[in-house]
Amino acid sequence: MKVYLDDERTTPEGWVRVYWPDEAIQLLEAGGVDEISLDHDLGDDDRGTGYDVVLWIEEAVALRDFTPPQMSVHSANSSARLKMESGIQQIRRLHEGKRAAR
Repeated sequence: MKVYLDDERTTPEGWVRVYWPDEAIQLLEAGGVDEISLDHDLGDDDRGTGYDVVLWIEEAVALRDFTPPQMSVHSANSSARLKMESGIQQIRRLHEGKRAAR
């Protein structure tokens, strides 16, 4: 399954649309997410941002041996995009390190 987290853009064909981080996290926890594309600004920072999903994935990889999906960022917020992409790179390094240690 491909998951698209966004509040405004048109959902690409073949993707499952979610509007809030908790919805994306529920799908990740359930399994079967092969790819996720994240927006940062979702219209209500009290409900969270795309970065919250990055943080959840990082914690899940570190503490629960979670296998992360392919991840990308489609946010127009340039500073948030950089922060999220940096987090994704860290997740990849962490996951690769854990795989190599097995």
